[in-house]
Amino acid sequence: MYTCGPTVYDFAHIGNFRAYVFEDLLQRHLEFRGYKIERVMNLTDVDDKTIRGCRAAGVSLSEFTEAIQDAFFEDLDSLRIRRADHFPEATAPDHIERMIEMIATLIERDCAYRAEDGSVYFRIRSFPNYGALAHFNLDELQSTGRVRSDEYEKEQAGDFALVESLG
Repeated sequence: MYTCGPTVYDFAHIGNFRAYVFEDLLQRHLEFRGYKIERVMNLTDVDDKTIRGCRAAGVSLSEFTEAIQDAFFEDLDSLRIRRADHFPEATAPDHIERMIEMIATLIERDCAYRAEDGSVYFRIRSFPNYGALAHFNLDELQSTGRVRSDEYEKEQAGDFALVESLG
């Protein structure tokens, strides 16, 4: 079972743990029903917020995120939330290499594109059933206003970043 973990740019608050409580309850329920679960929870240890945070603190990215990651695990234990079996980190060298390969394949298949600033976006229209689970009609999809779409060089508001330019 794959579950989303934290982006370790700041210490979590109790509201952040709502998702992790749900994931834990789902795993426990499935196991109670007889399923064998191997859970993976990603740790996003590099993004614009972690980079800004480490620069502001004057420490390396790994030093900055390690302290927050350690606190996250302590909080999981305090709340008696079971830890996942695996916690892959975005910056692990073998994961980065595989991500680069997958992104290159998506670009080759015209499922992703490179913007002028160097960012790479997934082209949601390249996946015919994108949004079906949530009953999205791609023709009606529009920006929510939370993020101004004109700040990004996307073909469509729903396209999402696979790689963001740091420049």
